Amino acid sequence: MAVLESGAGTEIASIGAVASVPLHTVRHPHPYGVGGYFRLGATSGTMAAALGANSEIFQFRYVTAASRIALVYKVSITAGLNVAASAAALIAFRLTAARSWTAAGSGGTRLNLTGDFCQLRTSMATSEVNDAGICTTAALTAGTKTLDTTDMGAISQGVGTGAITVSADLPLISPYALLDADGEGQHPLVLANQEGFVIRTGANAFPAAMTWSFSVNVLWGEVPAF
Repeated sequence: MAVLESGAGTEIASIGAVASVPLHTVRHPHPYGVGGYFRLGATSGTMAAALGANSEIFQFRYVTAASRIALVYKVSITAGLNVAASAAALIAFRLTAARSWTAAGSGGTRLNLTGDFCQLRTSMATSEVNDAGICTTAALTAGTKTLDTTDMGAISQGVGTGAITVSADLPLISPYALLDADGEGQHPLVLANQEGFVIRTGANAFPAAMTWSFSVNVLWGEVPAF
């Protein structure tokens, strides 16, 4: 018979011809050292009608002074409208990775991540996400970066012109994960210094008259190595 021992010499499991005793494992997040794990939730203002094609509506930029990397596990979006479109349209939301992000974007609401905000444990370090922004009424200014030519996640939706006063639920996009690596063994989006991602609209402008709002949720960790 053999045994498995802890670093302190305590027997934790037996191997071989012994009475059957279940071996239990406990799943933990990737070790974060002096970094941390974070969740962010943000909601736009009421978006003006006729938002242009390829408009950036959410920005997430990582800049580290401690040589850590950011592991982005999940990014989800949901949206609702409060004024009907004047003409039917096809719309989309896309998540795109950004590289060489040397100057942050601007406009909208820039989210406060300093101090004890967004940590999943108070003792965790302050996030090194340098800038995160969401629209108030119009598209965000891009800043200086290089976007991947292929998106990492996307969702499309057709918009009609039916009356909305007869419905108690006015979804534009039901909750949808544009990036989802939150399951065991899945690979997250790994961000090095001056990298990040944006959420932007598709190749078509949004319909005239329709006003709407959206929310974004992000789950990520900041770790010394991966």
